[in-house]
Amino acid sequence: MKVFIILGFSAAIAFTAVFFSFPKIGKDTIFGKKIQGSGIATPTLLLTFSKFPEQESQEISQAAERMEMSIRVLKQKVCQKHKRSLHPTDHLSSDLLTMIANISGCLPYMLPPKCPNNCLANEYRLITGACNNREHPRWGASNTALARWLPAAYEDGLSQPRGWDPSVRYNGFQLPSVREVTRKIIHAPNEAVTEDSLYSDIIMVWGQYIDHDIAFTPQSTSRTTFLSGMECQMTCEKQNPCFPIKDCLPFYRSSPACGTGDHAILFGNISMLNTRQQINGLTSFLDASTVYGSTPAVENKLRNLTSKEGLLRVNLKYHDNHREYLPFTDQIPSPCAQDSSASAGERVECFLAGDSRSSEVTSLAAMHTLWLREHNRLARALKRINGHWSAETVYQETRKIVGALHQIITLRDYIPKIIGPDAFNQYIGLYTGYDPTINPTVSNVFATAAFRFGHATIQPIVRRLNAQYLDDPELPNLHLHQVFFSPWRLIKEGGLDPLIRGLLAHPAKLQVQDQLLNEELTEKLFVLSNNGSLDLSSLNLQRGRDHGLPGYNEWREFCGLPKLETHTDLNTVTTNPNVTEKIMELYHNPNNIDVWLGGLMEDFLPGARTGPLFACIIGKQMKALRDGDRFWWENDVFTEAQKQELIKHSLSRVICDNTGISEVPADAFQLGKFPQDFKHCNNIPGMNLEAWQEFYQEDELCGTPKSVENGDFVYCSESGKSTVTYTCHYGFELQGEEQLTCTSKGWNFEAPICIDIDECENEINPPCQPSATCVNTKGSYKCLHTDPYKLAEDGRTCTEQRARAASLDLLAILSLTHPRILSWFKPGTIPVAPTRTPTSLAPTVRYDQRQRQSRLPT
Repeated sequence: MKVFIILGFSAAIAFTAVFFSFPKIGKDTIFGKKIQGSGIATPTLLLTFSKFPEQESQEISQAAERMEMSIRVLKQKVCQKHKRSLHPTDHLSSDLLTMIANISGCLPYMLPPKCPNNCLANEYRLITGACNNREHPRWGASNTALARWLPAAYEDGLSQPRGWDPSVRYNGFQLPSVREVTRKIIHAPNEAVTEDSLYSDIIMVWGQYIDHDIAFTPQSTSRTTFLSGMECQMTCEKQNPCFPIKDCLPFYRSSPACGTGDHAILFGNISMLNTRQQINGLTSFLDASTVYGSTPAVENKLRNLTSKEGLLRVNLKYHDNHREYLPFTDQIPSPCAQDSSASAGERVECFLAGDSRSSEVTSLAAMHTLWLREHNRLARALKRINGHWSAETVYQETRKIVGALHQIITLRDYIPKIIGPDAFNQYIGLYTGYDPTINPTVSNVFATAAFRFGHATIQPIVRRLNAQYLDDPELPNLHLHQVFFSPWRLIKEGGLDPLIRGLLAHPAKLQVQDQLLNEELTEKLFVLSNNGSLDLSSLNLQRGRDHGLPGYNEWREFCGLPKLETHTDLNTVTTNPNVTEKIMELYHNPNNIDVWLGGLMEDFLPGARTGPLFACIIGKQMKALRDGDRFWWENDVFTEAQKQELIKHSLSRVICDNTGISEVPADAFQLGKFPQDFKHCNNIPGMNLEAWQEFYQEDELCGTPKSVENGDFVYCSESGKSTVTYTCHYGFELQGEEQLTCTSKGWNFEAPICIDIDECENEINPPCQPSATCVNTKGSYKCLHTDPYKLAEDGRTCTEQRARAASLDLLAILSLTHPRILSWFKPGTIPVAPTRTPTSLAPTVRYDQRQRQSRLPT
């Protein structure tokens, strides 16, 4: 009864101005206006673009933030009303919690997915990574929480980052500003670079590329504080989602996962205590999601569905000596830099790939392009030798091969060089088969700290070489900041070949304790103009605190390493006394050291490029990714003949097959001198695709399966019977039997059909915002606007100048606090949210300086 009284009082104040300030920002306010206004994107805008989630991740992030903010505001209002903190017994019922989760949009993402039950599900992994583990279908799936290997370390035990409250002391001391740590310990001038004597610059690129295959933590989609509506770039106050770095560098917190943090301790419900977790927008698996995406919507954008060869889309405007480029993003204008000498109206937009960060630097864009070309090369070859294969079969088989090559290159050629042979044997070892008890989900500490070691191996200079591996006067060296978000340089300045030659023939930067991150990263990150800059080192440190990562010593204990208690102890793992002195000067106690910095400062293990802590974390994560993956390439997903061909392949072979480069090192990661350490591509081994050839004989009883419009089929044998499984393209749904089996009387069912999904009928999660009108189209939908509104860049929201959309679902949640609504609940029953009608899908709320108005469902 107490909760009803509390909520009844809170109803009277539910709809104050506070709630109208909770923004729901689309890409229009982030990108469109600012780009059109100045023509050049700011560093903060570029970071936002690279961290902006795809639509599904965006919806999950916004749902989690709506739920978190709703509960926080309700708690705050009730506390103000009663002028006291709430007692642990003053909590919401689990039924009401379910309703709040449902209306906020969180509930569907907190439930396990429904796994397909057909033979196709055993042949190919789902694009989302879901159902890889049948007992734990969310393990490793996209848009699920990162794994915690140690309990989170938040100041309030739930969600507040370390360093949020300046009055909090750690072992008697305040945590240092991350910017101060960068300036005094991490920053190094561009000239202070020690080159790696063993490894080429492409090893750094591969590390970044693989990191983008397995981890992406979307940051908040809101650019303003939830309560006051202040833009994060305009305030130094710490108010969610703003967590500014000292000196007022803007920083946006990562989005919470649904049902964590403040969601889970409603009004002091200790029994539901659960710390804030962060989302991984990608699949955790090494599955080439950089090429194919991690959601059906992204995959659909990347595929050429008109091709009978299972190809990926390519750029139709530009080519690289008749070789393919990535297509451009459909978000125009994109924030990528433009050639200042280009003719009026000519633009080179950001690239579209499986990961949204593909245009961050030209070297990363080149790696994405290589694998686009490799997919299409393999697909065409497979179709030639298996003419009976459907386009879907060609696509899925090629995707499986490309994923296997990513796994082989990473575990065989890359990881042993990074963690060293001893750590590889200790933490990874030989493959003994799939283990369904191992959780492959990427861990928070791996994604947020350990695998960011590679930032200390980035060269400040980008080199482009001619066919003789010599400097090209027409393509001079560039500083790194000159290639941030600049795909035009790839397209207009020589294509892939000069850039890849520079990566192969020049060394990576060596990670040295007093030369960690050069000034291109600490002072000029994402600089395209004079509109300020960002600092990658400070962003990394702040992100670790935002994610609640425990300190350096706790992770050493986790790995079975000795805890460091004193300055003298620090000198046993870091042989540079000047560095340890600076660390102690700032942190005062080894227990206060941020884990990313602690891992970077350690001396390398023998034959490694990391110290013992990061070698441990990276090794444990890679073992989990391998042994916890049902579709790992060695786990009977290929024939023995196919596996023998796969291990012949290498990154050098991929370069040979997809560029005009004719001479490469046998191991692309190994640094060598041209020409003595390079081989002609004719001498670089590769796989023979004849191992994939099927000798097809049409079944006399059943014949060729019937093709379907807007869909396709894949042959799939089950229990010795000839079987086909049908699938529909994105935006269509199957009507009829999904799986057909050949019997003595022919196919046991008629072929199904693929019918258009009317997205506009989705009343639970409407595709368009309430300010727009949804119109169904074939395989998709459109959001239309009427005056005085205009359609935003996200294609889903209508906006009015000087007006901003408020969180509509937040207001719906707050309406639940009205006693009239509460009367719906009866003991022992599960509440059901009121159905929204097509004419009133959601409350409409907007505001400007002159007026506030709202329309709520009755």
